[in-house]
Amino acid sequence: MVHRTITIHEAPRTSTEAASPADGEPTAEVLHLRAEVEQLSRALESRAVIDQAQGMVMALAPCSGARAWDLLVDVSQHRNVKLRDVAAALVSSAEGEALPDALQRALRHAFRRLHTAEGR
Repeated sequence: MVHRTITIHEAPRTSTEAASPADGEPTAEVLHLRAEVEQLSRALESRAVIDQAQGMVMALAPCSGARAWDLLVDVSQHRNVKLRDVAAALVSSAEGEALPDALQRALRHAFRRLHTAEGR
């Protein structure tokens, strides 16, 4: 009779298994997902401010939502300022903060272009 001894070794882990949350080290996937969640959270916050600014433009112009969006994008591009920053400045101006002069001029010109395009 022949006896064999079988030794069980832990199989080497693959790179995706190398550091699991159970080991106290987050995986690359977990880190990626955390970064994505943070980015999406910031986008949602920005989107709310942009939507408020769009509503303000619609009330001030008056114009459609698409026209208000185009106006904000136009100001953003002409002033080389991020759209969320243009929107935040406009919303803040409704809360009593002064609108920066350059942005104020850009908005004024954008409103004129909008009225001219619509034949007002």
